[in-house]
Amino acid sequence: MSGSGMPASLPSREVHCAEALAWLRERGCVAGACAVTSLPDVSEVNLGLEAWRSWFLGAVGAVVEAVPANQAAVFFQSDIRHGGRWVDKGALVVRAAEDAGAGVLFHKIVSRRPPGMVTTGRPGFTHLIAVSRDLRCTGPLAIPDIIVDPGRQPWVRAMGVKAAAYAVRFARDQAAARVILDPFCGVGTVLAVANRLGVPAIGVERSAKRCDRARELTVGADEV
Repeated sequence: MSGSGMPASLPSREVHCAEALAWLRERGCVAGACAVTSLPDVSEVNLGLEAWRSWFLGAVGAVVEAVPANQAAVFFQSDIRHGGRWVDKGALVVRAAEDAGAGVLFHKIVSRRPPGMVTTGRPGFTHLIAVSRDLRCTGPLAIPDIIVDPGRQPWVRAMGVKAAAYAVRFARDQAAARVILDPFCGVGTVLAVANRLGVPAIGVERSAKRCDRARELTVGADEV
């Protein structure tokens, strides 16, 4: 099912209540799309660590293949600690992207906590990584190496609004994307930011409750 929940003056928004990988297989490559997404970690899926790792690598590959070769897939991923050891999700993204024939366009860091703080359990930063099969970045990127203020988080696991805006602007201005695809859209942060920045958006989320929020979420012009 789908719906917009947005004023008619803003670009279109589709939200599909479905399992992401099954939806991607059925839909195939989405013309003109740049993906901006955050894949779930092991605590969000009913899998053990090794099974999740295999699933995660396959999911990254599926997202890369869901966009045209001349487009990009942008991943927002925080490392996780499991059994006293850290899992570097940024490294997993790069590995899976390379296996799918894509190279890294940029790798930025988003601060989750003020720089200089000591954190335990959850990292104080998140990876923001863009990959593509054919696209090349030949000019400067309007994205700082370290994004100190990620902006408001509409949901505890959501991408910050300002961080999402950096990714969407890259997709719009440098990848010339005609639509933003988020196959793990949660409550719709990326979709709302894309619409606010003038780009249509397509999201997929398996939770019906989060789908409802994703159809309605808006962000202010001063937030992006």
